[in-house]
Amino acid sequence: MHDFCFTLPYGFVVLIGGVFGFLRKGSTSSLLGGAGSGLLLLLAGKLSLGAYHNGQNSWFAIFLETVVSLALTVVMGQRYKTTGKFMPPGLVFFIGWPFDVSPEGVR
Repeated sequence: MHDFCFTLPYGFVVLIGGVFGFLRKGSTSSLLGGAGSGLLLLLAGKLSLGAYHNGQNSWFAIFLETVVSLALTVVMGQRYKTTGKFMPPGLVFFIGWPFDVSPEGVR
């Protein structure tokens, strides 16, 4: 399975979560963090999909999605550990950790 198969849906979930957090609680940090991270994941997924259609690998896309996913996993994992709330930190942590712990990621 190719990385963009996971990166694109993950990016949409993070983006929608950031926008939803902003609309629901007025949290600009949710908007900036969630929407920014989601857009970066979507960009990485699009780059990877384009490279796949050209019969190539996009090492930049793999690097970008790994860095963004690792940052989200660390930040949201710490927040989940501190607050014990599943939404949204636990959800983002549990969706994102396979990107970070697999020897090949999900690539």
